Amino acid sequence: MATRIMLTQPMSITTTDTALLRLLQLSSASLPVGGYAFSQGLEFSVEAGWVTDLASAREWLSVQLLESIAGVDCPLLLRCHRALQVDGAAAGENHELAYWNQYTLACRETRELRLTDTATGAALMRLLTQLDIVQTHLDGDVSFVAAFAVAAYHWQLNEEAAMLGFVWSWLENQVAAATKLVPLGQTQAQQLIGELQREVPTAIQRARQLEDHDLGAGLPMLAIASARHETQYSRLFRS
Repeated sequence: MATRIMLTQPMSITTTDTALLRLLQLSSASLPVGGYAFSQGLEFSVEAGWVTDLASAREWLSVQLLESIAGVDCPLLLRCHRALQVDGAAAGENHELAYWNQYTLACRETRELRLTDTATGAALMRLLTQLDIVQTHLDGDVSFVAAFAVAAYHWQLNEEAAMLGFVWSWLENQVAAATKLVPLGQTQAQQLIGELQREVPTAIQRARQLEDHDLGAGLPMLAIASARHETQYSRLFRS
């Protein structure tokens, strides 16, 4: 049975019930990859007074979604997924996948942002091994983006579903962090998720339109917040 997921027109995703369940599993906050342990600069932005309430939290996350996630993570997830479609995940060393994996890591502007990517990527790859999912060989650090693409490919999630699940995973973790740090009430957190959900189709559409030479994002305040977080006196999140 096929299920149609409707977001905001003109975007819709059709997937089987089995694939939908896998999508929910892969994008769930209960997936043991440790994404909840990283604030991605948000903790310092609260400490510095840049994010103080619901409105400023929404602006902080909206800019990341429409610039960084749409300009780096989603289009690179798309390329990793397509690399697997061409060569297959069990075809030994996939040079194109390896290239886009390294490209993703090179886009991380700070040690903390790279650690977020590699720690969650390594955790997901370990989980896939434990679940007996065949993996393409990747040397060195593995980005969460590439690992997510491997899981999506094996669970027969199409490109749109994979990007949707990735964005939701990021969004849920960031709103959870904002709930603790700003802090936000539970109702405000749900309001924030609802408001940012409306921007997801725009982010995914932009990601699909980018050419290779367009990939990248420049968010100086995010990079500064991430870099300064590791010396912040009191921290709830990893750095």
